Amino acid sequence: MSDPRITSSIFTRGAVDLSALRTPAPAPARPATPAQSGPPTGLPGAATGAVTVIDVTEATFQSEVLERSLSTPVVVDFWAEWCEPCKQLSPVLERLAAEGGGAWVLARVDVDANPRIAQMFRVQGIPMVYAVVGGQPIDAFSGVVPEAQLRQWIGAVLKAGGVAVAEPEDPRLDEADDALMTGDLEAAEAAYKKILAESPADAAAEAGLAQVELARRVAPVADPRTALAAADGAPDDVDAQLLAADIEVLSGLAEQAYTRLVGVVRRSAGDDRERVRQHLVSLFKVAGPDDPAVASARRALASALF
Repeated sequence: MSDPRITSSIFTRGAVDLSALRTPAPAPARPATPAQSGPPTGLPGAATGAVTVIDVTEATFQSEVLERSLSTPVVVDFWAEWCEPCKQLSPVLERLAAEGGGAWVLARVDVDANPRIAQMFRVQGIPMVYAVVGGQPIDAFSGVVPEAQLRQWIGAVLKAGGVAVAEPEDPRLDEADDALMTGDLEAAEAAYKKILAESPADAAAEAGLAQVELARRVAPVADPRTALAAADGAPDDVDAQLLAADIEVLSGLAEQAYTRLVGVVRRSAGDDRERVRQHLVSLFKVAGPDDPAVASARRALASALF
């Protein structure tokens, strides 16, 4: 299901017919993958008794998602064991669910073990995340998105579900994120720059501005697949490698992009090497300093440089 389409900042809405899932289907012959075999999770919330993360199958979908969503918003994470971007997104979702303390529930669906659910939700690529409130999907996004945007999206889901949500500490950041998610890059850029002018250490604003710059660089690309193929066929073409890395980050394949550019750093010298290094550092800003993949890539970059 995974492909290099640019989906990380695309939020979608649309009716989904779940009537066929309201009566549980017979248990599939293949057992659902147990929680411990998926993206790392300690099922946060267990210590306090608050349910925050659950694994869902076709047999439990009605009770654990549809019925539960009548009283508590449910965020459904479609993933698979082989999906590398899922391994970036799922731990962040789990951590945020734990922080929520039961205000919303994260329901994980293994698409390989539960293809019928994925089909009903029209899942074309993973990771795919849906918000279900009142028994119906109300919003969704695909790909890996920065944590700042993810927090904002979850906040909107909670409001839609009638859950009291604290107002953001900086309403300017909320406005900037709104502009970014609606594709108004000029407004988003101006808003993020204004925040950084007054608060230079604002990591969320820095990440947002980095994503604006990334989106602008990739916008002229008519066919991402062609650009990726061109880069794979020309490993020493610095421009092609930089563009391919941009496409991969925006497609939720950040670790792949980091590995690509670290390799270019190892193979290049002089101005080209410094240019690639600076580009890679700019991509780190999209994810933020706390991302484990960024920490790993920084170590690899240091090794390549020294």
